[in-house]
Amino acid sequence: MSTVYSVDVEATAPVYDTEVTDRVADAIRRIFPNAEIEEGHGELRATTHDLEHLSELLHRQEILDTARGVFFGSLEADTFAFDLKKQAAFEEVVNFSVGDPDELGEIHVRVRVNDPDAESYIDHVAPPTEGGKPVDPE
Repeated sequence: MSTVYSVDVEATAPVYDTEVTDRVADAIRRIFPNAEIEEGHGELRATTHDLEHLSELLHRQEILDTARGVFFGSLEADTFAFDLKKQAAFEEVVNFSVGDPDELGEIHVRVRVNDPDAESYIDHVAPPTEGGKPVDPE
C-alpha cells in the first residue's frame, strides 16, 4: 500500500517588464503541470498539491542527492523551500538557484507537508541514493 501525502505547494515568480507573462507561466507549468496560476502585481502565484513531476525530473536528471541537500537544508518543522531558475524551468529542467540571484529571477517554491511528515515526503520526492541510484527502502 502506498502512502498518501497531503502537501500544499506555493510557487511565486516575478514577472519583469522585459518578460512575457505567459512564458513565465509556462516555466512554472513545466515543473508543476497541475498548478493553478494567478497573476498578481508583478508576479505569478501558483498552487498545487504534489511534486510528482518535479520528482520525475529529479530522477531523470539524476540530481536526487542535490535535491535532498537543498530540501533538507531549508527544512523547518513541516516546511521546506527552494528556488529554481526560470529559464531552465522553461526548458523543463530543474536547476536550483543558490547564491547570487539569477538575472531573470527565480521561481520560489514553498512546500508545507500536512501528512505524514516533511522528512518522509522529501524521501518520497527525492529518495536516498547509493552509488547515484535510488535506494529501495523495502
